[in-house]
Amino acid sequence: MNQKTMQEIFHQQTQRQSQKEIQNQTLQVIGFIIGHEEFAIPILNIQEIVKPLEYTRIPFVPRYVLGVFNLRGNILPLIDLGQKFGLEQKSLDEDMRILVIKHQEQTIGFLIDKLTEAIHLKDDEIDYGITQGDDPMIYGIGKYKDRLITILKAEELLKRDF
Repeated sequence: MNQKTMQEIFHQQTQRQSQKEIQNQTLQVIGFIIGHEEFAIPILNIQEIVKPLEYTRIPFVPRYVLGVFNLRGNILPLIDLGQKFGLEQKSLDEDMRILVIKHQEQTIGFLIDKLTEAIHLKDDEIDYGITQGDDPMIYGIGKYKDRLITILKAEELLKRDF
C-alpha cells in the first residue's frame, strides 16, 4: 500500500470512530410533569429533589415566585414552574416536588407537579431544531419510548426576571 491509500484508510476509520462516539453520547436528564406536559432538566444541574417545604411569601414579585424557603440553612427562592409557564396555580398534593437546580453560583427551587424518571437520551434521540426559534429556554425535544419530552436549559430557567 502506498502512503496516500494508508492516509485515506486512516481518515475513513477516524471518521467512523467519531460518528460512533457522537451516536454513543448520551444526555442524562430528570423528567417531570407540569400540567399535562413532560419536561426534563439535565441531571448535572439538579442539586437535589425534596418534598414541598414551608415557604415565606415576599411582596412585589410576580405570581409565579412563591417566596423563599430554608433548605438546610440556605435561603432559596421558590418558583412555581407551572405558573411561570402560564398555568393556573395548583393546590399542593403528595406528588409535587421541589427541584433544586444549580448553575454556576445560582441555586433556585422549582415546584413541579410530578417527578417521572431519570432518562438517558442518545444524541440522535434529541431534536435540536426547535431551539432555532425565539425560546432560548428550550435545549431540545427528546424522543423517549412513545413520549416527547421538552428539555429545558437550566441556565435560562435560573435567569431572574423579577
